[in-house]
Amino acid sequence: MLIQVGYELAFNCPQETPMILMVNVHYSRSSDMVRPDLLTTDPPTRVTSYRDGFGNWCSRLVAPIGRIRLKSTGIVRDWAQPDVASPFARQRALQDLPEETLVFLLGSRYCETDLLSDVAWSQFGQTTPGWPRVQAVCDFVHNHISFNYQNARSTRSAWEAFNERTGVCRDYAHLAIALCRCMNIPARYCTGYLGDMGTPPPYGVMDFAAWFEVYLDGGWHTFDARNNVPRIGRILIARGRDAADVAITTTFGPNTLESFQVWTDEIAESVTPLR
Repeated sequence: MLIQVGYELAFNCPQETPMILMVNVHYSRSSDMVRPDLLTTDPPTRVTSYRDGFGNWCSRLVAPIGRIRLKSTGIVRDWAQPDVASPFARQRALQDLPEETLVFLLGSRYCETDLLSDVAWSQFGQTTPGWPRVQAVCDFVHNHISFNYQNARSTRSAWEAFNERTGVCRDYAHLAIALCRCMNIPARYCTGYLGDMGTPPPYGVMDFAAWFEVYLDGGWHTFDARNNVPRIGRILIARGRDAADVAITTTFGPNTLESFQVWTDEIAESVTPLR
C-alpha cells in the first residue's frame, strides 16, 4: 500500500534562531520512497544536512525573525505487514553482546536505570529471558500507564511515568526501555509515523509516534508498549537512546510554536495527492 506522510510546523521567532530538525524518513526506508519527503520552508531559508552519531538524517537552518513554516509531504510504499513477532528470540549473555549495542544498556536522560533496577528485577526476574521477558515488560507498562494526551509533558522521565502512571507514547517507550536495560537487554528509542491503518475507530489526533527496539538473538526487534499489538504502516524517522536524541525540532533561542500538524494516510495507487 501507499502511505502519504508529512507534517507542517509553524514557529514565530523574535530573533534569528538556529534550529536542528529530525523529520526525514529513515534511510532504511529509502528504497520505499515513492516521493521524497523534502523539507520546504516559508519564507525560503537555507537548509544544510548531516548524519548524527546514530545515523539519523538531520537538517539545520537559521529561522528568520518572525513566522516560519516548515513543511514536507512524502509517499512511502509499505508492504502492509504487521510488526514481526519472534517469540523464540533469545537473550544474549551480556559478555556476548556486540560492542555497538552496549550504549543501549546504559541509563540516559529519560531512562533512569539506577532508579528502576529494583522494580525491574522484582517484576521480571522470574520471567523467561528473551522475547517472553520483553513482552512481559510491555504488558506491564501497557497496563501500568494510562494514556492521556492532556497529561503530556516533555520533561517526564521513565521514573516519573512509573510513579505518575500517566503519559503518552513516549512515556510508555521510555519506561519499557529503562526496564529492559535493567534486565541487561539493549533497548533503543524510535520515533516516526504510525497511522491508524488496520485499527477500528474512533481515531485520535495524528502525531509523531514513539516505540522501541530491543536486541535479541543477533538482531533488533520492534516492540510498542503503548499499543501492545503488532501494527501495520510503521515508518521510522530516527533512533537513539531516548527522546533527547531524536527530538523532532531542537531550537536555540526563544520561539513560539504556533501550529503543529502531522499526517499519515493510506492512499490509492493511482492517486498522487498534493498537500
